[in-house]
Amino acid sequence: MVATAFGSLSMMTSVLVSPDGKYEYEAAHGTVQRHYYKYLKGEPTSTNPLATIFAWSGALRKRGELDGTPELGVFADKLEKACIQTIESGDMTKDLALITTRPDPHTCGTEEFLACIRRNLEELL
Repeated sequence: MVATAFGSLSMMTSVLVSPDGKYEYEAAHGTVQRHYYKYLKGEPTSTNPLATIFAWSGALRKRGELDGTPELGVFADKLEKACIQTIESGDMTKDLALITTRPDPHTCGTEEFLACIRRNLEELL
């Protein structure tokens, strides 16, 4: 609800839990078909990957919990922190730049945004 009201659907994740205790972490928004077709044509895109990243980090954290490998949970925490730091520093995809209150956001394309997240993650690791 927060993502749809105050942010971007591209930031919404979902955790499904079955009655027998199985978990599925997913990006809860729809596909980015329009962006994919632009990508296939070689055109630049500004696709927000955060829901997918947070779905993976949630799944990694859960896997670490189930396997008794807390290092995996620590990695998931740092990945999420890197994503948040990236946005807070002003680097963001177009959907976020359109709604931010920052006076000077830097709108990134998909690959550039992922590179910014990677740089922040490497600093945290």
